[in-house]
Amino acid sequence: MRIILIAFLIMITGFCSAQVKMNVYFLKNDGRYVSTRDSADYIRAVTEPDSGSTLYNVAEFYLNNKRKALGKSSTIDPPHFEGLKLEFFKSGIKKRVLNYRNMTVVDDEFQFFPSGKPYLVLKHQATSDRESRAFEDYLIEACYDSTGVALATDGSGTFKLYDDTAFKTVIETGSLKNGRRDGVCTGVDDKGKSHFEEKYENGMLISGTFSNEKGEVNTYTIARSIAPAYPGGLNVFYKYLSKKIRYPDYEREHNVQGTILMSFTVEKDGKVTGIKLINTVSPNIDAEALRVMKASPPWVPGIRYGRPVRVRYQIPIGFSLSD
Repeated sequence: MRIILIAFLIMITGFCSAQVKMNVYFLKNDGRYVSTRDSADYIRAVTEPDSGSTLYNVAEFYLNNKRKALGKSSTIDPPHFEGLKLEFFKSGIKKRVLNYRNMTVVDDEFQFFPSGKPYLVLKHQATSDRESRAFEDYLIEACYDSTGVALATDGSGTFKLYDDTAFKTVIETGSLKNGRRDGVCTGVDDKGKSHFEEKYENGMLISGTFSNEKGEVNTYTIARSIAPAYPGGLNVFYKYLSKKIRYPDYEREHNVQGTILMSFTVEKDGKVTGIKLINTVSPNIDAEALRVMKASPPWVPGIRYGRPVRVRYQIPIGFSLSD
């Protein structure tokens, strides 16, 4: 990954016009960093905090120079968003409005169709129950069709969810009660090649059936999709890191600090493979992060329609010094 540090007069809507330092990153849609603009799907520019603030300004752009996202981050790279974040379609029309607290999406989230008409209003809730039958950690407060007609208001009615990229494929439909799925919900996966049908009672999954393109059928009674997890949760994982990481002598003596974003695959049996650094801090710190991650105990694998699946996962690991 190449990081370009430049200083020049910038004009970014929603931020400022001044002589500032800027870190520029070229990224793919899957979060991978690349070295050139021509290889990227979008560009991220991070500038120093405004006067009186400790949060960095983050602006992302599509290659057509239209805005992709605007927000604030407590870190330079990778960004840890805090407060209001705006996302846009390639056309420049607003796509999402959401709020972050402690790097987690909280409160109300507003989504829009490419036309600019309202699509969804979600209310985010905190949940720590990985095996919960509740499908998501949000309530669907309102849902609209592409013409602006309300399908659901105040958490009651029906919902219709689309493929997030094209808004041409309906991937799920069903009924809502108090913002939660209720009754029978049906949908498609694998670009329409697979189908599922689920029964809910006030947001609690009672049962689900999944059929793939090969005609294989699987039934399940836990959430449709569950992310991989370290045994005991991320807090336990970071405690493991704090015990195992040995801060390199040179970096300690020269006050070298930073955050590494690491990606890896959690296999169906929970083993961690394919460990890669998405960004780097220094050769010694990079090597130490890789060493500790390779020694990680097995994780609890991800679940998809009741079956273990391979999942690519990303996690930040901070190296910092204090008295």
